[in-house]
Amino acid sequence: MKIVKEYLLITLGILIYVAAWTIFIIPNHLVGGGVAGISTLIFYATNLPISLSFFAFNVVLIIIGLRTVGWKFGIKTIFGVGITTVAFQLIPNIIPQDLIQAIALDNGKLISALMGAAASGVGIGMVMAQGGSTGGTDILAQIVGKYRNISPGRFMMACDLIIIASLFFVSDEPTLGLKLAAVLYGYLIIGLFGYTVDVMLSGAKRSVQYFIFSEKYQEIADRISNELQRGVTVVTSQGWYTKKEQKVLLVIVRRTEANAVAKIIKEIDKHAFLSKASVSGVYGTGFEVLKT
Repeated sequence: MKIVKEYLLITLGILIYVAAWTIFIIPNHLVGGGVAGISTLIFYATNLPISLSFFAFNVVLIIIGLRTVGWKFGIKTIFGVGITTVAFQLIPNIIPQDLIQAIALDNGKLISALMGAAASGVGIGMVMAQGGSTGGTDILAQIVGKYRNISPGRFMMACDLIIIASLFFVSDEPTLGLKLAAVLYGYLIIGLFGYTVDVMLSGAKRSVQYFIFSEKYQEIADRISNELQRGVTVVTSQGWYTKKEQKVLLVIVRRTEANAVAKIIKEIDKHAFLSKASVSGVYGTGFEVLKT
């Protein structure tokens, strides 16, 4: 069920991502980064469907990636590429044109750039939080990183800057000023997009730490361990006022599990004393993998 949930969230995130491009970015002849950006430029210049060029680019990158870095980018990337390709083919035919006109075209390019960047960032943030990817320049960054000492983040940023700058030459805007404005909107999109993804990922990785003081600590620890499958540490302490020795439970769980812990404590001991703190950067079994 955990695996099914991950793939469902990846699919939902991709649908949000493609819908953001379909509603806000493409109708305003704007462009973002990555292979989706390259495919959009090709669409503006030749009317070749975005789904076709997106799939073709990623197939080539995946084949090269398999020959150079192996399966490092993972099966979820291949799944993401497939779902994104299908979404770019189907979603433009599903979303009504009058909806695009009302919430995107009528509001201008600036609002569309902001909305498109934020929505697509939310979608990709959901995908990356589950370990997924839509392929593209991150595969290329891994390939280049194997042979050159180049930061993947800087490489991908450089690619995005070049992709968006290319809009100047394929834009259908009538004046140089409007062409330049379209490019600047593109840079705004990747900036806000990156910020949104960071916020999504930091929120998904945030955890909660509980210190629980209760005479019924054994029952609380058993239920947390059995029902939530989370580790519980028992710490021996001494109350300075009473000079009595007591047991304190230390529990770290995901933010989404915090209410479940509180419910267990309330059901067992309504008079328990506890403190709750938000923590980030929790590494180990059941949390994040510590990377160098």
